[in-house]
Amino acid sequence: MPDRSLSKSMMDSEFPAEVKQILRADAAEPYPDPRLGVAVTPTQTQASIKHPLVTIGDSLSHGFQNGAIFNTRYSWPAIVAWEMGIPEFRIPAYNGFGGLPLNIEWMLHRMEQEFGHQVSWWEFAPALFTVRHLMDQVEDWWERGRGSAIPSSRGIMHNLSVYGFDARDILSYTASYAQKRIKADRRRDGFVKQIVQNDQHVAALRVLNSAVSSNGKSLSPLEAAHELGKDGIGTLVVMIGANNALSTVLRLNVTWSGAHYQDLMKKNDYSVWLPSHFEAEFKEIVKVCKGIKADRIIFGNVPHVTIAPIARGVARKYEAGSRYFPYYTRPWITDTQFDTKEDPHLTANQARAIDSVIDMYNQTIASEVKSARLAGRDWYLIDLCGPLDRLATRRFIDDPMARPEWWTPYQLPTSLAALDPPISTAFFNSNKEGRTRGGIFSLDGVHPTTIGYGIIAQEVINVMQNAGALFTWGNGTSPRTGPINVDFVRLLKHDTLMSDPPTSLDSSMKTIGWLDETMDLFTSLLPRNR
Repeated sequence: MPDRSLSKSMMDSEFPAEVKQILRADAAEPYPDPRLGVAVTPTQTQASIKHPLVTIGDSLSHGFQNGAIFNTRYSWPAIVAWEMGIPEFRIPAYNGFGGLPLNIEWMLHRMEQEFGHQVSWWEFAPALFTVRHLMDQVEDWWERGRGSAIPSSRGIMHNLSVYGFDARDILSYTASYAQKRIKADRRRDGFVKQIVQNDQHVAALRVLNSAVSSNGKSLSPLEAAHELGKDGIGTLVVMIGANNALSTVLRLNVTWSGAHYQDLMKKNDYSVWLPSHFEAEFKEIVKVCKGIKADRIIFGNVPHVTIAPIARGVARKYEAGSRYFPYYTRPWITDTQFDTKEDPHLTANQARAIDSVIDMYNQTIASEVKSARLAGRDWYLIDLCGPLDRLATRRFIDDPMARPEWWTPYQLPTSLAALDPPISTAFFNSNKEGRTRGGIFSLDGVHPTTIGYGIIAQEVINVMQNAGALFTWGNGTSPRTGPINVDFVRLLKHDTLMSDPPTSLDSSMKTIGWLDETMDLFTSLLPRNR
């Protein structure tokens, strides 16, 4: 049924005029047809293609989880490459001390080794010392230790994604820029709230340091893909745009983009891009992509970031059938504890505006892909927004009256559907008995678990297979026939949140809340490409 709680928000003076015009009462319909109704003869990729898969994106494609980049072997691009039987798929590595900037799961396991399942009040002081010591080790490793050395690569990375990147970054950010910012930034060393300085630049260097043209020019991700395309790309996947709105739920603040939205240093003052600004950026991306030699290009759209459990809806929804709660705050702040004067939060009006703006982003992406197909280009759309809406626990699954007419439950793979308790989009909880809730989002409340990345990989594979991409067995030459299904049994074995979760994450979430208060845990997820 349609959400009727719109009239007041439509007139809310806090929104720019172009946002007021696009606020919507109903939930936007998904895009089930990757071809968008336009027939183009698919290009059949040959086994001789040098680069079967190249990917560009942000943290969702980089493989970020639990507050860090570390597990790149189980990013969705690496999972897809595994199923394709690609002999060599170049990805960056972040080995050591849990990754960059701070792995929450790694931190919790080490705290539990010393304090057990729960930190008691009399243990707060020694626990704080332990946290500080662990963070100091992480900082030393990545700033001055072996982690600060950028390893060499045999060529340009095939996964050109970097956490924190938005539409402008994949157009303009290069390794030279990263080195310049690291050199210009002064070293700081806090006593408690330590975080790896320039972590995003360090992470980006491991992706882009080898992205150099034949004449030695440092390349952006899109330019690097163009360089790879000279030898032939089978499938190029571009997933970008989430960071053009994600900071709203990380900061619990809405700051609309302004005149500096194309400035690499100044744009991070904004938490959400106006639709017109995103459209201008995406049109530039499309222009570059048209010059890349690839059999096919697939664009992913943008999920509704307000579904991520890092921002929990407080109290009851406005009315039966509404998608929105009156307020959204941190998941460890209970309804009885929540205070609008003291606690960071978004309002329902703001959540609706963020979703409506993302709907416009997705309309822009779909429109550009459709125009390219009408011109005969073998381009496709992967709908990431629709599946997350269909998996949204508190928004739709727990509230049947809020479900739009198009809504149907997402069909999980058999091995995931059999899990008990059922996996969901709720914030992850676990105790000494194992996982008790969640399973799709990792401990940062924003990024997927390994099996969550498997779900994305399956969506990508479905489009690629129907579009003529070549899938082979491990030898890289024998074609695979029939539907290609992600090996979720393999992923479950390697998903440590499922097989060996922290024992201290009970439903009260006191440990996560304490860690955030102690070291600004979730601030570390914000883009800081200054």
